[in-house]
Amino acid sequence: MAKHEIANSIYYIGVNDKDIDLFEGQYVVPNGVSYNSYLLKDDMNVVLDTVDKRGTEQWVKNLEEALDGEKVDYLIITHLEPDHGYNIELLCKKFPKMRIIATQKAFDIIPQFFDIPNFEKRKIVIGDGGYIDMGKHTFRFISAPMVHWPEVIFAYENTEGILFSADAFGRFGLPETKENWIDEARRYYFNIVGKYGLQVQNVLKKASHLKINKICPLHGPILDKDIEYYIEKYSTWCSYKPEDEGVFIAYASIHGNTADSAKKLGEILKENGEENVVLMDLARSDISIAIENAFRYSKLVLAASSYNAGVFPPMEHFLNELKGKNYQHRKVGIIENGTWAPSAGNSMLKIVEEMKNMKVCTNKITIKSKMNEENVKQLGKLAKELMKA
Repeated sequence: MAKHEIANSIYYIGVNDKDIDLFEGQYVVPNGVSYNSYLLKDDMNVVLDTVDKRGTEQWVKNLEEALDGEKVDYLIITHLEPDHGYNIELLCKKFPKMRIIATQKAFDIIPQFFDIPNFEKRKIVIGDGGYIDMGKHTFRFISAPMVHWPEVIFAYENTEGILFSADAFGRFGLPETKENWIDEARRYYFNIVGKYGLQVQNVLKKASHLKINKICPLHGPILDKDIEYYIEKYSTWCSYKPEDEGVFIAYASIHGNTADSAKKLGEILKENGEENVVLMDLARSDISIAIENAFRYSKLVLAASSYNAGVFPPMEHFLNELKGKNYQHRKVGIIENGTWAPSAGNSMLKIVEEMKNMKVCTNKITIKSKMNEENVKQLGKLAKELMKA
């Protein structure tokens, strides 16, 4: 995407990456990802963040076209991660007198990545509540540590009412694609930012009094309508509260028998009036979507085969990922399967008990190899317990 004006004298100069296979080396992005960068042209010309090395050539073209022969006076770094900060050194060498506006933590980290000429003389340390006047436009800064790196800071442009929100409010996919924002934004949030819900709560409080007309994240589309909707979603997500009532059944099955029990429970739940029932095979599904669903719904069922006196690895991996992302405040049902020494249930329970405010259903089900009639009755009891308020 070439540069275009998004507000008075403010230009989008980011690039699209349509060929990337894995974002951050682990997340599947079938519709690609954007690296968003912005330019303010005023008495002082200001670049807000650079882009990933995969987009350097196009980004330089976009920047030069937007500058139209002028120089860059300042670079604002809202987030230093390489998919946004890769071209900092290039920009410094291209504009020898350019100053850098960033947090002290960012300046502490920059030398780990770059060898910047006259580094000390370029530094302008900014903190929470700081102001910088660029002419007709003024930036106010909102510290946002651990959303999701420690050096992150938001930049709010007062004249246009634009919040440059670093990775917050971003999503996978390209800005111009018409895919639903919510699904890819939710997957992005919980997998990348989700662990730091308290920090997100804090920065939302600090920004709550601002008049925000646009949100410009570092990935995905610029948000310029229904701003309250996006903030409301983030408020729900960062509180670790369920977004929707429903049951997410995650299963890890070796030969299919555990899968059968998970599917049977799904049928029983629907027969009893549960509208939202989502099943996923952890061995064959994108784990980032499984994590998204676990956070989205109010109840979680774990169904897994026993394996090596523990639990089948896809389930263990899933639960450890949830624990690492601070998963909490859910009702949980457990189904284990084992032919001679069922061990999956206790292994799953051990990890769940390390999470905060988890209510485990009393109807823990043990299947010996293949589901029988008694197991079906037990699944009925588990369904009723899950659906009980």
